[in-house]
Amino acid sequence: VQLQAFGGGLVQTGGSLRLSCAASGLTFSAYTVAWFRQVPGKEREFVGGLFRRGGTTSYADSVKGRFTISRDNAKNTVYLQMSNLRPEDTAVYYCAASSTIILSSLRVPSSYGYWGQGTLVTVSS
Repeated sequence: VQLQAFGGGLVQTGGSLRLSCAASGLTFSAYTVAWFRQVPGKEREFVGGLFRRGGTTSYADSVKGRFTISRDNAKNTVYLQMSNLRPEDTAVYYCAASSTIILSSLRVPSSYGYWGQGTLVTVSS
């Protein structure tokens, strides 16, 4: 099983980026998928998640209304569309997947068994 996150880069404040997480060895439609981010010296932070049952989404308050998670089953890829980016969004972004997670554990990093390698997003002021 491998998750590959890509699409990060340098963007100005107010700009947009779309991150992608492609999977091999598992089928995303059967998994709960989430995005986390981390800056040096801080804990990994939940950004948003797409629950495997019913397609329920949940977002951190800091990104609600600006970020959107979606899934393309045909491409077995999950996306994180980020808009109106702010300097505080600068971080390494990781995708994660779990087939057994319950909704109440969606925001807990240790609930996920599969992780992508991370992609750096830098938002300049």
